Amino acid sequence: MNLVRRNSDWASPVTIDRFFDRFFNESTDQTEASFTPSVDIAESSKAFEIQLAVPGLDKKDISIDLRDGLLTISGERKFVKEDKDRNFYAVQTQYGTFKKSFQLPDSVEEAKIEATYNNGILNVVVPKDESKKIVSKITVK
Repeated sequence: MNLVRRNSDWASPVTIDRFFDRFFNESTDQTEASFTPSVDIAESSKAFEIQLAVPGLDKKDISIDLRDGLLTISGERKFVKEDKDRNFYAVQTQYGTFKKSFQLPDSVEEAKIEATYNNGILNVVVPKDESKKIVSKITVK
């Protein structure tokens, strides 16, 4: 004999609107006002490259700060419900604020850092300073 747990609340007949409201309640509950964009970091011989996936943002919604070797990228994606004729039953896109910080090595040219935003990808290029290149050779004794 199998035991099946039954939720009596779901067994009662409901309207289709009420059914969807209850079923997707967790999906539309926006109590958390932040999200974490995906980040890719690459290094070449000339620079470090940081890419953040932040689709749906405008350039003015992104802030990039550099202080004491700490590069901080922050922004906000706002949920705008403009259409009064539509009811959202599921919202899986993350909305809110984000903040990512990266400790830069001493061997970068802070004055030449560049950022571009295209097709939802923020690309930050941090060039290396060849004169500050740290190379050491350790001899085995």
